[in-house]
Amino acid sequence: MASIVLKRTGHKMPLVGLGLWKIPKGDCAVRVYNAIQAGYRLLDGAGDYGNEKEAGEGVRRALKEGIVTREELFITSKLWNTFHAHDHAKAAAKMQLELWGLDYFDLFLVHFPIALAYVDPVHRYPPEWWADDGKAVNLQNTPFQETWGAMEELVDEGLAKNIGVSNVAGALLVDILNYARIEPQVLQVELHPYLTQDALLKLAKTLGIAVTAYSSFGPQSYLELGFKGTVKTLFEQDPIVKAARAHERDAAQVLLRWATQRGIAVVPKTNEPRRLISNLDCSSFDLNETEIEAISALNIDLRLNNPADIDPRLAIFA
Repeated sequence: MASIVLKRTGHKMPLVGLGLWKIPKGDCAVRVYNAIQAGYRLLDGAGDYGNEKEAGEGVRRALKEGIVTREELFITSKLWNTFHAHDHAKAAAKMQLELWGLDYFDLFLVHFPIALAYVDPVHRYPPEWWADDGKAVNLQNTPFQETWGAMEELVDEGLAKNIGVSNVAGALLVDILNYARIEPQVLQVELHPYLTQDALLKLAKTLGIAVTAYSSFGPQSYLELGFKGTVKTLFEQDPIVKAARAHERDAAQVLLRWATQRGIAVVPKTNEPRRLISNLDCSSFDLNETEIEAISALNIDLRLNNPADIDPRLAIFA
């Protein structure tokens, strides 16, 4: 299986994984089990997804049946915004490991560089963005350096093999390196042909930080959330349609290959068993340079996951 070698540890992170965002609790255990059975080895979860317990059930079933060993899996989770204070970050990570039924995460990411007021998991979990009234967004004055120190201690204690960041722009990424004892190994960001993030990719490559793309299908990922943009879906764009036809592949495979061919990991989610297989098979062909350039030229800097849409104080990409 194609993979990316992480700089600090030499661990291999698969290029294609299953994203667990928006997978309902009731389906998650079976979806995870089926994905592992189909050959997936990277699972991309998060505390905010609210399905870690069920994902862990799917993993344990696959382990029990001998389909895979724990060492063959690469399991990612993420620290939510309400747990950025040092002690809260460590406690949250341990709680999430218990939900998964794991001894360690292969990769643990800070989900957003945003500190929100602490919400006790006993009171509400996952806490999401808002206060109890569902309207207020309560910030907390926790510097990112404090959060990162807790992440490093998770590595020291063997609870996370690798640590990284998500939804981080270049300025913060560079700043983290000024104080990090253990540098971020992975940067996970929204990345698709409508948001190519070329400068950020170049920076990450220069720093030796692996990149994982989420929302690889662009607006398609947000239709079920009520996205009503005026742009075409990427599946309808001529460069993608033409490349799919030329290689006898589907548009989703072309979009994923546009990333993986450049060494960027992808974590698509799907509801269809057939698509589960075809997404995993996206690295079995190569786009030519002209095709990659034509797809990249679709960029319009369309960011679909922007916390500023929730509250202007959260404009981390401004």
